[in-house]
Amino acid sequence: MHISEGVLSWPVLAGGAAIAAAAVGVGLRRLPDERIPVAGLLCALFFVAALIHIPVGIASVHLVLNGLCGVLLGWAAFPVIAAALTLQALLFGFGGLSTLGVNILVMGMPALIAAAAFRAPWPRSAALRGAVCGALAIVCGVLLMALALWLSGGAAFASLIGMVMLAHLPVIAIEAAMTAAIVGSLQRARPALLQFRVSA
Repeated sequence: MHISEGVLSWPVLAGGAAIAAAAVGVGLRRLPDERIPVAGLLCALFFVAALIHIPVGIASVHLVLNGLCGVLLGWAAFPVIAAALTLQALLFGFGGLSTLGVNILVMGMPALIAAAAFRAPWPRSAALRGAVCGALAIVCGVLLMALALWLSGGAAFASLIGMVMLAHLPVIAIEAAMTAAIVGSLQRARPALLQFRVSA
């Protein structure tokens, strides 16, 4: 889901960087001390999940687990995702530093959407809500990636956008299953971890 350097226009890069910086700042202020160990664990999980990735044009397909980050951290998912993406860019060249802001938004905004969706008054099953949130986070991420590409290249990127969307279909199913399994286990063993308030 990383967008490579040299593809997006400067207005998109600058706007993405500014919004991402503000979101990371909000996330840091809303990260309680007792959630720092969870944040560290999720940062490592997020970092490792993307190490096995398949290049698709100027982007890549890999596990993200941003839905899980959102469910457990709310706004605090932004600094977690930002730290992992920065390390991936510096150590492995995934994405790049110029696209860091946009990539943070592409993966961070869906985490926040998943966090809100998980707490909506709907089916009581935590595993079912986790599955929906895991899938929703990838769908939203792909749509945000498509928007960034469209704003930068318009119809010239139409075929690439279609290819990226198609390539992420298996990822949606895998993320749904993994998030459901993890959230279901936490509901049985540590339900307090699922009580994090998005707006706290």
